[in-house]
Amino acid sequence: MTNVVLQGDEKSELFKLAIEAKETSYSPYSKFRVGAALLAEDGTFFKGCNVENASYGAAICAERTAYVKAVSEGHQKFRALAVSTDQADFVSPCGICRQFISEFSSTSMPVFFLNKKGESKEFTVGQLLPFAFTSDDM
Repeated sequence: MTNVVLQGDEKSELFKLAIEAKETSYSPYSKFRVGAALLAEDGTFFKGCNVENASYGAAICAERTAYVKAVSEGHQKFRALAVSTDQADFVSPCGICRQFISEFSSTSMPVFFLNKKGESKEFTVGQLLPFAFTSDDM
């Protein structure tokens, strides 16, 4: 599906970290836990969870948390992202996250959705946001 090749151990670590990240979710209002794991180009992994706020608008999604942590540590190129929830069905990143992901990732980068049954689905960033607004549009 993508031209990005992950080694078997990289993929399993990415999935494991996304599931672990979900455990630290701060979601007292929605009870909707999300964890994300991001693999940087140099092999460094970053975890993120959703963090809610009583004002709702001040919440941050797991995907953006992972990216913000990575970028704040000097990483701006990534190879893969995994997103984990407690849902039986697969859950996709929200629109804001899709736009945020597209800022730092190639359209061919794989994004894996993980459900509570241990199954995964793979998409590319380009499939998630085919008409992304990028710096080329400015």
